[in-house]
Amino acid sequence: MGCAVAGNRTCHRTFSPLTSRIYTLQIRLCLWYIRILNQSSIYMRSNPANNIDEYIAGFPDDVQQLLQQMRAAIHKAAPDAQEAIKYGIPTFTLKGNLVHFGGYKKHIGFYPAPMGIEAFKKETAVYETGRGTLQFPLDKPLPLDLITRIVQYRVMRQLEKAKK
Repeated sequence: MGCAVAGNRTCHRTFSPLTSRIYTLQIRLCLWYIRILNQSSIYMRSNPANNIDEYIAGFPDDVQQLLQQMRAAIHKAAPDAQEAIKYGIPTFTLKGNLVHFGGYKKHIGFYPAPMGIEAFKKETAVYETGRGTLQFPLDKPLPLDLITRIVQYRVMRQLEKAKK
């Protein structure tokens, strides 16, 4: 099996099926990473924020307002949760990671873990984009009631998990 290289030239090195599979997986991983980078915030800074206030301050006013609404809804649903920055985005913790959220080019990302979405499958179908991920468009109001209920569900699950 040959492999294509720059231009019309071809190298005639052969690879074992396992090596070919590894290269295929590496290419897929690179493409996935590029797709993630293209989704990422156009407002990302070179130095990560130290707290949620700093994180939100790095966005335009209209996006800041949505991020503050998200933050308030999470606080309302989980008053005992602690704020942190993890994975470069705002995170609420309560006996472990509870939920994450972040601002992006075209949406607000909300990450309540897969179990938080599965429990509200019908209501989240409009927003779901991946396992454990919801994307709320910047040009529409946030579904604050839904966010509150998802966070309350996650709190209940986290506390049950901590008892075990």
